[in-house]
Amino acid sequence: MAGIYIHIPFCKQACHYCDFHFITSLKRKTELLDSVRKEISLQKNYLQNQTVETIYFGGGTPSLLSADEIKSLLSDIYSAFNVSGNPEATLEANPDDLNAVKLKELHNAGINRLSIGVQSFFDEDLVWMNRAHKAQEAEASIKRAQDIGIENISVDLIYGFPLLSDEKWQHNIQKLINFEVPHISSYSMTVEARTALANFIRKKQQKAMDDAQSAQQFSYLIDALKQAGFEHYEISNFAKPERYSQHNTNYWLGVHYLGLGPSAHSFNGTSRQWNVANNAQYLSAIAENKIPFELELLSKADVFNEYVMTSLRTQWGLDLQKITADFGKAAKDNLLAVADEYRQKNWLLIDEDKVKLSAEGKLYADLIASELFITEDGF
Repeated sequence: MAGIYIHIPFCKQACHYCDFHFITSLKRKTELLDSVRKEISLQKNYLQNQTVETIYFGGGTPSLLSADEIKSLLSDIYSAFNVSGNPEATLEANPDDLNAVKLKELHNAGINRLSIGVQSFFDEDLVWMNRAHKAQEAEASIKRAQDIGIENISVDLIYGFPLLSDEKWQHNIQKLINFEVPHISSYSMTVEARTALANFIRKKQQKAMDDAQSAQQFSYLIDALKQAGFEHYEISNFAKPERYSQHNTNYWLGVHYLGLGPSAHSFNGTSRQWNVANNAQYLSAIAENKIPFELELLSKADVFNEYVMTSLRTQWGLDLQKITADFGKAAKDNLLAVADEYRQKNWLLIDEDKVKLSAEGKLYADLIASELFITEDGF
């Protein structure tokens, strides 16, 4: 079992909060897509003939590509890798790219799942974020996708920013419940260092984010979606039963994946590598039949800490039997000793060899995971 991620680094405009690798010019789009296709060939042995069950187009804004361009990339992936008969094929999309014709073409090209970046159903919020779409386009894109038969839809929402009152947040959540989408991803507004939002806050042109607001709106989100029949299967992700994102779930469960395109990451269980986040350098290297990546060989502690970090974020939690089998009894005993402080705070629940975050503990997931990390001399 394996997954493939393709990074498409093009956007119409720069969202004020985004620090992903992207460019707002499409001048070199054809050249870059040709290079990704070449990288597919160069990397055909990376997954060692494991069956590819998920393909994910992320970015950037991959919905800027035409359906024919998507189809061509999928065709090359099918030719180079052992792909299952019906892989989950996800496209991240902006609402303003999803007219009826485009949606039908994408569906026919092999896209069977959409991740739509709505973020808010209020125009003033979208302007504040510098999003390219309007609230009306967001609603229309979801309806159109459902009408043409793409029922497997995830929608992104952002909370915890100054313009978002609790009333607006409740409206956004209820809107998605009414649309009956099977999957919702929701993130607290994070201020990344090299973004326009960070610059605005430094210059006091924008208010800083309020942690208390973020925590309150996150708690409301959990309760509202639980009542609506969603499972909180990962810190930022909610799904109707058995409607999880297979691609992202595999990532959290440690399944191997290959990343293609500039800035894309790959993981094969023993090492992690990431392509250069520079389009010109990427194109130049691929032209010479070289893949421009940095490589990190994972130590035993790295693998342990990776497992703790990813598994603790999920509803399935951390498996103590796996810890013992893979890392030894001493590692398990050390983890339990550290975890006891958070169990007493009711932030962690320990039962039947599983360690899980409580509802309150989900507010401190990163802190708890970091405290459970181990160093090489801990084995």
